This record gives sequence, C-alpha cells and structure tokens, in this order.
Amino acid sequence: PANTSSGIVFIEDSWDDALKQAARQNKYIFVDAYATWCGPCKMLKARTFTDDKAAAFYNTNFVNVAIDMEKGRGPELAQKWQLRAYPTLIIFDSKGKPVLGTVGFINASELIRFGREALKK
Repeated sequence: PANTSSGIVFIEDSWDDALKQAARQNKYIFVDAYATWCGPCKMLKARTFTDDKAAAFYNTNFVNVAIDMEKGRGPELAQKWQLRAYPTLIIFDSKGKPVLGTVGFINASELIRFGREALKK
C-alpha cells in the first residue's frame, strides 16, 4: 500500500544511527536539533514536518534525525555544533560534516528550499 506517513520520519535521539544509515544509503543527514520547552520547535513538528510535500522530499533524500539537545548526547553535540538557539535545523553530508544550517521556525516550502540548497553543495 501507499505510504500514508504523517510527515517526515525521524530517527529519535541517535546521531550514531543516523551516521550509519547515511553512510550505507549515501544520503545527507537532516537534523532537527530541538529542546522540549521550545515553542517554535513544537510548531515545526506540528506544521512543517507533517506537510506532505516536505515529508516526501525529506523521506526520499535524507536520513532524518530529531535530537533533544538537553538529554543523552544532546549537550555534547550542541557544544560540538556550537548551537545557540532552538530549533536549529542542520544538514550534514554522509560523513557527518555540516553543509547548511538554519535557526528558528520555517514553513514547509522554506524547508524544501533549504533541503534543495543543501543537496547542491
């Protein structure tokens, strides 16, 4: 049956899994770096990430991972990536090198544009 996914499919809180999958599939990695208390983060999850077009684009082209930056390895990664605010959306290449990032809420068409720009790099 057709994949009636309700949005972008994310690996939860595992950067290592994302790296492994990206290497295996030769795909870029899309990271949703969020904090549980962050309002715009919740809006991204509710609106942008559930958009059919955005979901189709990201599920096809990227390994997607959502990381709570305040638990587990989150703080370590936040430091490594020098994150200052949430949400921060970052696209990495398959080796885990950052390609493009954006901070704050964006809508679905902006998210797709962001992804297309990263794939050109």
